[in-house]
Amino acid sequence: MFAKKYIMGIMVEHRQETAAAVQEILTQYGCFIKTRLGLHQTAEDSCSERGLILLEFDDHAGKEVAEIKNALAAVSGVEIRMMEF
Repeated sequence: MFAKKYIMGIMVEHRQETAAAVQEILTQYGCFIKTRLGLHQTAEDSCSERGLILLEFDDHAGKEVAEIKNALAAVSGVEIRMMEF
């Protein structure tokens, strides 16, 4: 049987206030993250206060996926959506 695949979408509001807390959590669990993609709007003179981060996790990181989800959910201005395959 194949291991489950987990993809997490993280919507970050008020990036200037929440980015440090989100980055600390992602760094703590960095060994379990296979792919990380950050998306946000930019302009010549500014950067959007809202951003989207997509994470693909290591095939055997089920327990850690739940831990990182709980840690991120505790950060104000962070919304999480999951995909499992």
